[in-house]
Amino acid sequence: PAAEYNVGDFNSTTKLADAPAMIDDAEYNPFEHRQIEKPNSTTGSLIHLLKSSLGTGILAMPVAFKNAGLLFGAIGTIVVGLICTHCVHILVRTSHQICQRTRIPVLGFAETAERVFEYGPPKLRRLAGFSKAFVDYALMATYYSAGCVYIVFIATSFHDVINYTTDNDWNVRIYILLTMIPILVIGQIRELKYLVPFSALANLFIVVTFGITLYYIFKDPLEFDDKPLFSSFGTLPLFFSTVIFAMEGIGVVMPVENSMAKPQHFLGCPGVLNTAMGTVIVLYAVIGFFGYVRFGDLAKGSVTLNLPLQDDLAIAAQILIALAILFTFGLQFYVPMDILWRKIQHKIPKNKHMISQIALRSGIMIIMGGVGLAVPELEPFIGLVGAVFFSSLGLFVPCVVETVFYWPNELGKFRWVLIKNIIFGAFSIFALVAGAYVSIRDIVALYTDDDHEE
Repeated sequence: PAAEYNVGDFNSTTKLADAPAMIDDAEYNPFEHRQIEKPNSTTGSLIHLLKSSLGTGILAMPVAFKNAGLLFGAIGTIVVGLICTHCVHILVRTSHQICQRTRIPVLGFAETAERVFEYGPPKLRRLAGFSKAFVDYALMATYYSAGCVYIVFIATSFHDVINYTTDNDWNVRIYILLTMIPILVIGQIRELKYLVPFSALANLFIVVTFGITLYYIFKDPLEFDDKPLFSSFGTLPLFFSTVIFAMEGIGVVMPVENSMAKPQHFLGCPGVLNTAMGTVIVLYAVIGFFGYVRFGDLAKGSVTLNLPLQDDLAIAAQILIALAILFTFGLQFYVPMDILWRKIQHKIPKNKHMISQIALRSGIMIIMGGVGLAVPELEPFIGLVGAVFFSSLGLFVPCVVETVFYWPNELGKFRWVLIKNIIFGAFSIFALVAGAYVSIRDIVALYTDDDHEE
């Protein structure tokens, strides 16, 4: 089923009532004042959150384990998953608390950051507008960059299948150019209701592909002895950035929570968040662990690319997952375009809105295709996107927002909240800097290695 929330929840354009200067937090319960036309049930919200998290990232988990080793990969996946879950938890909890303090029923991600700074320490209040803009533009950059990964993923899948079945020797960049034809069409869809059939087909294709992939992973006896428990320190940044890319769904968390009939069920134990993320962590660890045991150092940026192309079933899996990602592109592209259009539409005459939308969308998609042409290798591209965008938006920003909200007198005994957020913030910066460095180094190596085969 299609998600029952408004796309406006993805951005910070909701009009907000002016908040009174001083109120008693306990006087106001934001949940009682939410007006949602079609609220989601607790079960429906759990399904939506699972759908948003169980995407292409899970297919990259075997290559993440290749960069970490079996033991470190398993432990690291659980640790990173718990950190991601905690950062989502503190973002949603802080949003609830700032809603209560400001008497606003519901706030999005960027709006939460803005209001936290606006009601925070006096010296930081001038940063309220910047924090809102930063989150908005970071969300746009995250979705656009993930869209670039989608384009490369689709092209690589068709490249492998078509070149194998037809004995062609076309470069993957030719397939990127061909992929841009349907991308340019799907990217012009501006109504969510028209994306529903594509989303339903994508979900079906992904489930079938998962089933086929698991069949190939477990159909023959697995050999564990030749797989290292720890890979190397040099490849750890790629492991962390790939896992962060796979697990982070920070952009959809607030819309799902804001659309719930009983938002108090989102947090807590077990709660929607803990149930969804617990399931995600287990599935990602299982696919990564056994996918790496099956394919070893041959593991690619998507485990479907390792399936034997001499089998029709494996070819079907590659085609289905490519189509699934193609059909998902519409929603992936819809969200950042909605944020961007709301920011600029007032500057464009109404009689030119249609042609402006077509030109703007086409121009951005062409740029995304150009990025894919420049970096047609899936593995370092995923690492770069995860390191730069998902670590900063999914880990660093929630830590900053919580720290500012509790500053200076509510940071707990021995200021443990501050210490905890400094540690997690430092981890996110490490993932950003080290992951970006290793990914860019590998991308540069593709152009300087004479032996590299396209």
